[in-house]
Amino acid sequence: MERDAVEQLKDRVPCAAVLEKAGFAVDRKQSTRRAVKYRRHDDIVIVIHAGKGWFDPLSDAKGDVYRLVAHLDGLGFMACLDRVAELVGYVPTAPVWSRPERSRDVPLAVAERWHRRRRPSQGSATWRYLRDERRLSEAIIGAAIGQGRLREGPYGSMWAAHFDDGGGVTGWEERGPEWRGFATGGAKVLFQLGRPGASRFCVTEAAIDALSLAEIEGLRPDSLFLSTGGGWAPSAVAAIRALASQENAFLVAATDNNRQGEIFARRLMAIAGEASCRFERLRPIAEDWNEDLRAMKENQEGEERKIWLPHARLERQG
Repeated sequence: MERDAVEQLKDRVPCAAVLEKAGFAVDRKQSTRRAVKYRRHDDIVIVIHAGKGWFDPLSDAKGDVYRLVAHLDGLGFMACLDRVAELVGYVPTAPVWSRPERSRDVPLAVAERWHRRRRPSQGSATWRYLRDERRLSEAIIGAAIGQGRLREGPYGSMWAAHFDDGGGVTGWEERGPEWRGFATGGAKVLFQLGRPGASRFCVTEAAIDALSLAEIEGLRPDSLFLSTGGGWAPSAVAAIRALASQENAFLVAATDNNRQGEIFARRLMAIAGEASCRFERLRPIAEDWNEDLRAMKENQEGEERKIWLPHARLERQG
């Protein structure tokens, strides 16, 4: 097949078609419009570049649709061509996004967009989302607001800032009742919650989990609660290395309790080894720390009801 024909065939078959035919399904909760996560049991593939590219977050594998077929099935190039050709005309199921696509106009500078947004306030849609749906305490929400980490996003969503080592906003994680993503044009470094001078660094995969772990641990004064915003961005790795190189540093891998979380934990352990700092693997009981926090709150409320109801019955009998 001539080179032009190979390129034309590649343009006609999206990576999503290969994945759907191979038994993968969209993980809607973990996907964004620009990065759609597909799962098949423990296998994960992220589709990017409007369906023309992909990468495996658990390895270094990435590429175009031909490399995807080779990655999944271990085929040679000619066999990959045949497999892709069989999918011409196949239309995969497209994720349905509840939030309208953003304007294609040139966006404002990241820092300016951040500073134009209000801080969450008691009773606001963002406050209620964090308190009622995510079950975070008002104390933790207030601490994050007080440290300048949160802003109100559209549709009741939360913006959780990532900062560079100079204190400048580089981007923010976006989480809401019907939306998740990262700031358009922004760069992932680290979300941080805690006091300056802390020596224990707890690395999670999402700002919601960093906030949840902070609450579970009582916002330990010796700790910074961090989030990479998912993935393994070079800027985030550099920031973690800088923290691990500090005197008396204690690096804690508080990543999710799943395959991806274990891979990230091993990478963090390697960083700790290079820096010769203390290391600990801290796993949530459920898949992530927010699930643990919500379960803990539900158990506490259940115990309170058990204590209160018998007394209420006694009072009525009297």
